[in-house]
Amino acid sequence: MEWQPDPAGLQQILQLLKESQSPDTETQRAVQQKLESLNQYPDFNNYLIYVLTKLKTEDEPTRSLSGLILKNNVKAHYTNFPAQVTDFVKKECLANIGDPSPLIRATIGILITTIASKGELQNWPELLPHLCSLLDSNDYNTCEGAFGALQKVCEDSAELLDCDALNRPLNTMIPKFLQYFKHTSAKIRSHAIACVNQFIISRTQALMVHIDVFIENLFALANDEDPEVRKNVCRALVMLQEVRMDRLIPHMHNIVEYMLLRTQDGDETVALEACEFWLTLAEQPICKEVLSGYLDRVIPVLVNNTRYSEIDIILLKGDVEEDEQVPDREEDIRPRFHKAKTHTPSEEQDGQDSSDLDDDDALSDWNLRKCSAAALDVLANVFRDDLLPNLLPILKETLFHPDWEAKESGILVLGAIAEGCMNGMVQHLPDLVPFLIKSLSEKKALVRSITCWTLSRYAHWIVQQQHELYLKPLMTELLKRVLDTNKRVQEAACSAFATLEEEACTELVPYLGYILETLVYAFNKYQHKNLLILYDAIGTLADSVGNHLNKAEYINMLMPPLIAKWNSLRDEDKDLFPLLECLSSVATALQSGFLPYSEPVYQRCVNLVQQNLQQSMVGIQPSPDSKMASLSQPDQFEPPDKDFMIVALDLLSGLAEGLNEQIEPLVSSSNILSLLFQCMQDKMPEVRQSSFALLGDLTKACFQHVKPCIADFMPILGANLNPEFISVCNNATWAIGEISIQMGADMQPYVALVLNQLVDIINRPGTPKTLLENTAITIGRLGYVCPQEVAPMLQQFIRPWCTSLRNIRDNEEKDSAFRGICSMIHVNPGGVVQDFIFFCDAVASWVNPKEDLKEMFFRILQGFKTQVGEENWRRFSDQFPLPLKERLSTQYGV
Repeated sequence: MEWQPDPAGLQQILQLLKESQSPDTETQRAVQQKLESLNQYPDFNNYLIYVLTKLKTEDEPTRSLSGLILKNNVKAHYTNFPAQVTDFVKKECLANIGDPSPLIRATIGILITTIASKGELQNWPELLPHLCSLLDSNDYNTCEGAFGALQKVCEDSAELLDCDALNRPLNTMIPKFLQYFKHTSAKIRSHAIACVNQFIISRTQALMVHIDVFIENLFALANDEDPEVRKNVCRALVMLQEVRMDRLIPHMHNIVEYMLLRTQDGDETVALEACEFWLTLAEQPICKEVLSGYLDRVIPVLVNNTRYSEIDIILLKGDVEEDEQVPDREEDIRPRFHKAKTHTPSEEQDGQDSSDLDDDDALSDWNLRKCSAAALDVLANVFRDDLLPNLLPILKETLFHPDWEAKESGILVLGAIAEGCMNGMVQHLPDLVPFLIKSLSEKKALVRSITCWTLSRYAHWIVQQQHELYLKPLMTELLKRVLDTNKRVQEAACSAFATLEEEACTELVPYLGYILETLVYAFNKYQHKNLLILYDAIGTLADSVGNHLNKAEYINMLMPPLIAKWNSLRDEDKDLFPLLECLSSVATALQSGFLPYSEPVYQRCVNLVQQNLQQSMVGIQPSPDSKMASLSQPDQFEPPDKDFMIVALDLLSGLAEGLNEQIEPLVSSSNILSLLFQCMQDKMPEVRQSSFALLGDLTKACFQHVKPCIADFMPILGANLNPEFISVCNNATWAIGEISIQMGADMQPYVALVLNQLVDIINRPGTPKTLLENTAITIGRLGYVCPQEVAPMLQQFIRPWCTSLRNIRDNEEKDSAFRGICSMIHVNPGGVVQDFIFFCDAVASWVNPKEDLKEMFFRILQGFKTQVGEENWRRFSDQFPLPLKERLSTQYGV
């Protein structure tokens, strides 16, 4: 007997479904609660599928909503469904996939793929054969519904479909899909291509054996009148470039012609898919050869596509010039992710790449304008200055065009090609830069904002010229834009200014007063979103000018607004992230100048770490809106957001680095080392990364407090020398080196805990440069304090040791590492013999070694020369490149 609903129960559920479509949030919340409570009835889901598939008299939105609630239940509770409910739901789905309503068919398709992705493909063996057989139905609705469901299953379970567990259904499915490329219905053709497209990137064997038929069928659809079909054809060709370029090469000229046409398609979604083609083509080695004859046609199309459309301008409120008084909507503020601290010996902390085309993030993230600008950027990197003969005439026309939309797009293009065409552009910059600086005061806000970005792309050149010519006028105008009355312009100016700071560094020192005055004024002017970008500009300024910021007048301007903000934010407010990052840079730059502010800042950071650890232990943190939390997930608590802990650890590092030994009283009166012991063992790599950075900084600043913990810390450090986690490994390595210097000969019991891993890392192919340098420095430092323990392994690391340290500047870390290598050579001279040329090269990389270090080099070089004799030394040194030979002979007389 088939299941039948109880009429009163059915009415109650229909009533709820109707109410949940009410615009009132209170009503919605009450309904949500009732629906959730109905899950305790085993056959609740039977009612939901019944409304979706059987109640044809009900309106479609209600039926579809019933299906979507069922889908959510499948996601959350499928394993608890009784078998008869599961069977009823599956049977109803398959029986009704051809419902006359497109909305209901789509809802059933979503339900099918949700059940399938719950590991049910194995337990529902009839699903795929049944759907495939329905494709042959003469009823359009049945065929379309089955194809829609198959497309969703292919999207969600692509990997599973290509495995032995299911008996490789794709071997029959893909040839079947290919037959439907020529179907009379555009919707069916579109489904068929979309299904096959799921298997291109994974190079699925079942598709690869039919690849030629697939490509042939795509070409046959090139001029299809349906935009969805054209979009899927473009998408397929873009992916095939990455996977089977060999098969496309014979047809490349036709494909380029086709993509040129489609990049100008009247339907913007098609044009966007086609525009991706130029982006992926630029990554192919064959790009130059294929496109060089087409640049004169491709470039005008791409430039034309960078213009804002009328719709864009409406969405961007492009006609609203002044909006600085309008508060930001919280949903417009993107989540910020903190980049944990990494120690780099070459002293070149990676700045964030602010060169992304992030000029109009209020639009959907990716659109034809951005894609076209990105394509010009990558093509400029492939063709370099060969792009300019085709581009400059167009730029001349657009940059000086009377329509602001054209001018704006010209300025965007000028920024997009900056990196690739820099050499060829240099001769034009003396005219273009003043033109751009003047454009910063254009009437249209959208022109002012894009001009900020484009100028930042040429900041490197600007900073190298005489200040009077470009840097000073640019700074004056850009700081005016930081205080613009339009929020988009404020944002663009702040980001551009941060880039300028990174390029100019200490060149900005003469203008610090003026810069700070502007940035501090912006504090009181900015709405929420731009405030977060302002913190970044202040932090970057501190990183760029360093200790020059440590002047009473600057501190008195900058610190009060930062501290006021700091006091006004709650411990759980995510705005603390950018503020803490900013303060970390400021503390490091101000050094002792930060001392008056250090205690409350230090204390709060320690508290943040402690709270976070406690919440992790308990595993409980009620959501701010606990009513909602208990309703939607009664059995789940949110773990704490560990970013708070990471940012706090990084600010403590900044304090330790800036205050140095002056941080000692703060450390001695807190439990930071026992907290650090827990953080160093956290499951999350970024927490460990920041912990080891702080450990290294505390070791340098106040080792007396770290020393009692060394026996506990060293095994943890040794266990984290795993290059799979590059940044964790990097910071642990650096901390071990700092600890060695402080411990001296007392390091001896710990050498065995770490040495083998360090030697493995330095010999491992593909180890990143920063990690290699830190590893070499730490091996050198261990050898400096415990030469007897490390020297026996000299031969296993001397060559990569020398090659990784020859490129770093003279500094303290390099000094102690080289003293270590000299002590080890003294203990084990045989360990260096085979690679002595590398040692000579590394010694020659020093510009000004300290006198006693120079003396050590001299003794080793002379000793080696004496040992082998004049004749052998001459033969040996004849292999040296000339600069090395000259350097060693003038510096060390060998």
